[in-house]
Amino acid sequence: MARSRLDSVFRVSVFLKGLDGALEIAGGLVLLFLSPHSLYAVTRWLVAHDLAGSPHDLVARHLLHSASRLTTSTTLFGAAYLLVHGAAKVVLVVLVLRDKLWAYPWMIALLLAFIVYQVYRFGEDPGPALVVLTLFDAFVAWLTWREYRTKTAARTGTVSAGTPSSSAPAAPRA
Repeated sequence: MARSRLDSVFRVSVFLKGLDGALEIAGGLVLLFLSPHSLYAVTRWLVAHDLAGSPHDLVARHLLHSASRLTTSTTLFGAAYLLVHGAAKVVLVVLVLRDKLWAYPWMIALLLAFIVYQVYRFGEDPGPALVVLTLFDAFVAWLTWREYRTKTAARTGTVSAGTPSSSAPAAPRA
């Protein structure tokens, strides 16, 4: 029962990483095709209601300030980063969900690279969202490693988690 539940958690977690990757691709496309001035105008329109109700809204003011500082080079870098990052996630998620065993170590390596970068970013600009994202990535990496071990053990016919494999030879009877 616990195995089945962890399998479900694994699939949902990996699917969420894929959804995150798809959103990154969408964000990258927005950054690629909108000018910094257009992005500022859109941001202003999005936060106008919040600022009208509370002119000191910290999140709305931060978003507006950040959008006002965008340049063409920062939006191009952001677009490239999000497109590559998102595409790598989506491709690996699809392969892992299709049980392509060789993709599991690549998924783990990608998640570990994200974790290293996020820890570095935390040192530069700490925040609770980055902690949550890093913990989620670590959890998905652990689940992927666990699933990979289980699948490789099943394919090679070795014993996994104390349960004999169906292809393992039976113990001799006395």
